[in-house]
Amino acid sequence: MARTLASLVSAAVEGMVREVIVLDRGSSDKTSRVADLSGCLFVSDATLNDGVQRARGDWLLLIEPGARLGEGWTQDVRRHVAGGGSPGRFTRKRSGFRDWLPLKRRGLGAGLLVSRQEALVVMREGWNGSTLARTVRAQRLDAEILRDGK
Repeated sequence: MARTLASLVSAAVEGMVREVIVLDRGSSDKTSRVADLSGCLFVSDATLNDGVQRARGDWLLLIEPGARLGEGWTQDVRRHVAGGGSPGRFTRKRSGFRDWLPLKRRGLGAGLLVSRQEALVVMREGWNGSTLARTVRAQRLDAEILRDGK
């Protein structure tokens, strides 16, 4: 999770990422400690709907632990949002495609950038990030998403 959070630091410095909400569904690692030390809001045993309701920003960036965003992602997201505001998904690192197959089935393998408003409109009770990602029609962003260690 630390590498995932590290990929968000430049966006936090720019004021693009203003809050990070970590939804935990019973992990046995030190997720809560890392989240606390990083200044994140840690919420255990909560649904995605709970996280979306708590979010204060207009845009949500959903990524799985262990994923990180490649260099230049902030510029790509900024252009995308300014150009129309539809949901977006990142490009999987090409050299690691085989490693991404299990994540693709889960729906968040390419992350999801979606407005909070749209998430609230389409989301149903009990949905997780993968279900939301598979439901919204998203444009492919040029910025890459990478898996930890790849």
